[in-house]
Amino acid sequence: MIRVGIIGCGRISDLHAQAYLEHPEAVITAVCDPVPGNRDTRGAAWGVAERDRHADYRELLARDDVDMVEILVPHHLHAQVTLDAMDAGKHVSLQKPMATSLADADADAMIARAAERHVVFKVFENFVFYPPVQRAKALVEAGEIGEVRSIRLKSNPGWSPTAWEVPAAASAWRADPEQSGGGPLVFDDGHHKFAIAWHFLGLADRVHAFVGSSYDGLIDAPSMVSWTHPDGAVGALEVVYSPELKLDTVHYAQDDRVEITGTRGVIWITRGHGRMLDVAPVVLHRDGVTTGYDDMPTGWETSFVRSGQHFVDALLDGTPPALTGEQGREVLAFALAAQESARTGRAAVPSV
Repeated sequence: MIRVGIIGCGRISDLHAQAYLEHPEAVITAVCDPVPGNRDTRGAAWGVAERDRHADYRELLARDDVDMVEILVPHHLHAQVTLDAMDAGKHVSLQKPMATSLADADADAMIARAAERHVVFKVFENFVFYPPVQRAKALVEAGEIGEVRSIRLKSNPGWSPTAWEVPAAASAWRADPEQSGGGPLVFDDGHHKFAIAWHFLGLADRVHAFVGSSYDGLIDAPSMVSWTHPDGAVGALEVVYSPELKLDTVHYAQDDRVEITGTRGVIWITRGHGRMLDVAPVVLHRDGVTTGYDDMPTGWETSFVRSGQHFVDALLDGTPPALTGEQGREVLAFALAAQESARTGRAAVPSV
């Protein structure tokens, strides 16, 4: 049985906790959040006794009945909390992006500390576990579209009467580069898109980005990021905020689309956070024939459940998690290169 402690009980923790609540060999034994309402509301919902709800994460780390921690705090706090958890002998699942820089005090320090303390370190990325992405990956690996030559991703926030409520404080720190490391759409949410591109094509070798600014600098859109890969493949991410675009979702008011083009065919992933297009979630065009695949779950929450449960299974089986700290560093380098390019107006090379 893997005993889990959750550090950070904000809005997104509802989806993270679901993975452990539904895994037969996992149990949430303790939670931590400095806001009483957060830790008590979530603690009660997850069956965590009042005595096991902490305001200080160090108290949770001192417990003997916690094997791993899920760290869900603002990005600028990731490194310190993670290093403390590793020093306490806990395995760590850290919400993406793993840090705000690659410096010795951030990403590299966490990777090194995990090795020193002999603990397992995972950077939590859910989109590579999203069933339509997994199906597209399986089709690519089966050779359905030949050799992949490009990937295009579209991120489109809007509004929705059915979206979940996000506390103002959560939106505020994500719009503060000092705490988040970059903007809410290109750097924070963009990690998902860079992770998808990395998942299919590996780390880019050159990135060029225009990152826009709107609504008094709170929204980093419209934006465009393009890149190349060592084998000559190319990719692009377009982010557009459409405040009057009504979306069908129960989570964030946003949707995503992906187009993967190969030497023999094309695959489309037609949804992400929500559902904009009334078509199959995965569409394949090959040899003049278009085939839709809809035999899979498409709720965004499924990606969280699969990612969290994958980590539990990795701990039980002694196998590497996805993303490992080293893999998470590659995706972070991808995202930071986009930030650097936007600042300088020149192409940037991800640091490896």
